[in-house]
Amino acid sequence: MTDGTARAHLLRPKLATVLREGYGAGDFHHDLLAALTVAVVALPLSMAIAVASGVSPERGLITTIIGGFLVSALGGSRHQIGGPAGAFIVLVAATTARFGLNGLLVCVLMSGVLITLVGACRLGSLIRHIPHAVTVGFTCGIAITIFASQIHDFLGLHLAGAEPGPLLPRLAALWQAAPSLDPDALAIGAGS
Repeated sequence: MTDGTARAHLLRPKLATVLREGYGAGDFHHDLLAALTVAVVALPLSMAIAVASGVSPERGLITTIIGGFLVSALGGSRHQIGGPAGAFIVLVAATTARFGLNGLLVCVLMSGVLITLVGACRLGSLIRHIPHAVTVGFTCGIAITIFASQIHDFLGLHLAGAEPGPLLPRLAALWQAAPSLDPDALAIGAGS
């Protein structure tokens, strides 16, 4: 195989290979079960990301469904799963708050171009040089931010104004709203 042929083979969607090799009812049954398992997680998460970005939950559902089909059709692996990531809630909300939906669209397009360039230059293996502490810190920071953004709904708090974006002012506003705690909302949140 020449270098150009090998590279073209790497860029061919795996769906084409699977269909050429034969795809039967048994394969479809396994794929359907996997799709339902992913959908249980991906669909509610997509709605949360949509709400965080300031659009309706339906747009999150539509985007996830279309994205899932595109990943399946154009993906490079037989075992690839595509869907929303919870870590993006914070990034999407911050980008939308600062730059609006048009800014979010530009950010998504720029990210896609950057990821494509990283893949074309075969730089993905450089991820191993990021220290574990950085990854853990990033993940913990996102978890704290997501947790703080859900407190007012979980406790049924009524804020005097809009909820501040930065973490410390948000926590201060939530503390001031503590007397408005709704026991029914807390019970529903704790029960679910």
